[in-house]
Amino acid sequence: MERLQETPDGAHPPSQLDWIIIGGGVHGVHIAIRLLGGRHTTADRLRIVDPGPQLLLRWRARVAVTGMSFLRSPSMHHLDEDSYSLERFARVWPSSGEDSFTRPNNRPSTELFDAHCDALIEAHGLEGTHVRDSAVQVNPGEDGVLVELARTGSLRASRVVLALGLGENLDWPDWAPRNDPRVAHIFDPALRPLEASTPRVAIVGGGISAAQVALDAAGRGHEVELICRHAIRSHQYDSDPGWFGPKYMRGFERVRSAATRRELISTARNRGSLPADVEAALRAAVADGSVRLRIEEVQSLESRADGTALTLAGGQRVDADRVLLATGFSGTRPGGELVDRLVERSALPVAPCGFPLVDSELRWHPRIHVSGALAELEIGPIARNIAGARRAGDRIVAACR
Repeated sequence: MERLQETPDGAHPPSQLDWIIIGGGVHGVHIAIRLLGGRHTTADRLRIVDPGPQLLLRWRARVAVTGMSFLRSPSMHHLDEDSYSLERFARVWPSSGEDSFTRPNNRPSTELFDAHCDALIEAHGLEGTHVRDSAVQVNPGEDGVLVELARTGSLRASRVVLALGLGENLDWPDWAPRNDPRVAHIFDPALRPLEASTPRVAIVGGGISAAQVALDAAGRGHEVELICRHAIRSHQYDSDPGWFGPKYMRGFERVRSAATRRELISTARNRGSLPADVEAALRAAVADGSVRLRIEEVQSLESRADGTALTLAGGQRVDADRVLLATGFSGTRPGGELVDRLVERSALPVAPCGFPLVDSELRWHPRIHVSGALAELEIGPIARNIAGARRAGDRIVAACR
């Protein structure tokens, strides 16, 4: 029997909500703020389903594990609707100072960005909308959408947004064992912090996260080997700024073939790249010997009693007490079994790559919208990041009008 999900204070929500947002990360929180701020719903008619104890938990965990000090994106990319909201907030934030932004492009510190997020969550009462559970099935019908939860029953709403992150889609190299506790992906929620008893750390990856983890580990006194398949690539953004506006998006939107759009997205992404400040810091660390950079591919890993030994393509061996995989996320469709079942049961359209085919307002079904990676065949190469969340918010709010 269906039973209604209780809110945090024990009160039951209405029998049918206006919106359920599945995912409490950057995309889910921004879309909730847009719906509430635009008066398209109220907090008692909206729920954010996410298993974490707090909203944005995974985002903050990733920032913490990389030791990131400043965002890669400019100050206008944040979770509020007004582009200048973060800059105004900084003027009244008690901890604001000269180090709240950095060049280029007035990029905010992670501390400032987090404080701004906290203020937005409080102002819109989002913690009261947070259902701390996982969605296991989404069943759309003519009158609404039933969302079944793992532990606490089910919810029903007029519309649902799938704002699912890539957290379950870790890119795990074939050579890396999954049963050795000394080998871990940096974005695994179960990642153990580095300890003094593991002085030798090998970090595998060539992008911004790999470089930041290497710099952070070196700053903590570890012997760091950074193993990258390619030379350092310098790009300020994940993709050319022309994708933020009509310069490239106008042509992208004229392309009707989903397969061609996928090719454009893959080509446009600056995978494995570093912004100028991180590149400069890494080169300095390599020059002073605190980070040893190897441009080589890992062929195999041997687990031994006294540590691990990585064999590189050129025949060299790297001994390490811990191996951290900073290899990002796989290119597979996010959502796992939840989305697989939805596609199968509701016969929702997908491209050859398996990703949703949606309309201009990100509808995959008359009652289901998508954001993040699920929306990238419509939003383009920026779909997964903060700018993509803002663009998705624009499209979904437009559907409400």
